[in-house]
Amino acid sequence: MKTNKVHKLTIAALLVAIGILIPMISPVKLILEPASFTLASHVAIFIAMFISPMVAITVALGTAVGFLLGGFPIIITLRALTHVIFAGLGSYILLKKPDILQSSIKTQFYSFFIGVLHAVSEVAVVSVFYFGGEMTTAYYTQGFLQSVFLLVGAGTIIHSMIDFILAHAVWKALMSRNSFAATVAKIK
Repeated sequence: MKTNKVHKLTIAALLVAIGILIPMISPVKLILEPASFTLASHVAIFIAMFISPMVAITVALGTAVGFLLGGFPIIITLRALTHVIFAGLGSYILLKKPDILQSSIKTQFYSFFIGVLHAVSEVAVVSVFYFGGEMTTAYYTQGFLQSVFLLVGAGTIIHSMIDFILAHAVWKALMSRNSFAATVAKIK
């Protein structure tokens, strides 16, 4: 029992570290003013989702705190905090229906659902700042529909699905290793 908690804590801590590090060092960043997207920035959270709801929520909270401590703007930190919603709900769904990840079609529908949930949460945060008059002029120049709804909303869905595909590929590779699969099976 105690070993399982240590394994979960260790895996969660490693995923938090990866989740904080990727956005800081990734050379693949797409900037479409006023929004920006960093490839693989959600991979650690998605991998945590495949493990358990508690690990997913812990990693989402840990990465949000990392953004706060890293001095990122509050809007980015709050966008990161919304990841708790899709990570917790998404992981709970996988806990109840683990076969989702066994079918390519189900996996893609699931990824789209998570992407929409992810986008709705981030659009809500950005909208508060947009209507509060606290955004850069690039947001206001392009208007709400283009800058918030399309760039943040649709952009987040696409970004989320790409990161999900990457995380799923990493997860499948890790699970093919018997020692990792056995460790995950013990802590679930």
